[in-house]
Amino acid sequence: MRVTAGANGARCRTTSWSHRTAWRLLAGVGVAFGCACTVAHATDEIQVYDASIAAVGQFTIQQHLNYVARGQPLPPFPGGFRSDGSLNGTPEFAYGMTEWWELGLYLPFAVQDRQFLSDGFKLRSLFVSPSAAQRDFFYGVNFELSYEMPKFAQTRWGLEIRPIIGMRKGDYEFIVNPIVGIGLGRLGVADFTPAARVAEKVAQDVQLGLEYYADFGEIGHFAALRNQQHTVFAVTDFKVGDFDVNFGVGYGLTPASDRVVVKTIVGYAFPVAGAAPADTPGTTLRNPFRERAPGLLSGGSSF
Repeated sequence: MRVTAGANGARCRTTSWSHRTAWRLLAGVGVAFGCACTVAHATDEIQVYDASIAAVGQFTIQQHLNYVARGQPLPPFPGGFRSDGSLNGTPEFAYGMTEWWELGLYLPFAVQDRQFLSDGFKLRSLFVSPSAAQRDFFYGVNFELSYEMPKFAQTRWGLEIRPIIGMRKGDYEFIVNPIVGIGLGRLGVADFTPAARVAEKVAQDVQLGLEYYADFGEIGHFAALRNQQHTVFAVTDFKVGDFDVNFGVGYGLTPASDRVVVKTIVGYAFPVAGAAPADTPGTTLRNPFRERAPGLLSGGSSF
């Protein structure tokens, strides 16, 4: 609205409109930040756990790399890390303690605008049903303690509890991880972030499948559907020599989801000292079809 000298009414109306507009803009930005904060999680590890672990005394390593080709243009909170155009990843080091217990260490990072950013570390303790890779029905639970940097989270410490429930039948497998992520501290909440996978063995050491990842928001106060994250990945698992590879392309189904994400996991299992090659699983990671007893399946599964 144009203001002229002496037009007090017009001037007052212009000022009132400007104040209303400013408050609406601020409110909109606040809502955007609030919604993103409710559902924001790092993308250093995009993976469905299937209860397979390293052999006793065996070290394994995985390298996770995930590129967000089209993500969220705004950070999840003021001063936070926006996902759009970022490369996220982590090395994952694991060691088999017993036939039902594995310990792991992550060193998450992100790269954006030619800047390398560390996101602290994560420690995990994974408990599974013994010989899970040879079972048609298997289960386990993973506990993960994380320390995150201020740019990635509003709480320094976090805890993830990841139950694992899965079934295999013929060339097919179905796995569910009903995950609960807990931020520790004044701003922390408990979020429900489930993941699931269905896959088919299509050739020796090759699987094709779909993986689903979601973030419903705070338990007891789920976000509106448009503010939840729901992403579906088309994935494949295969071997390249002694390396296991998982590759997938994901599409976000809601406005709060990253629209296009490309994920990779490459893993290697070190031989167990003093063990014959036949006594050490020939795969690093979570590929149970390759580890099943003779007469059962011998193909590959997801990590």
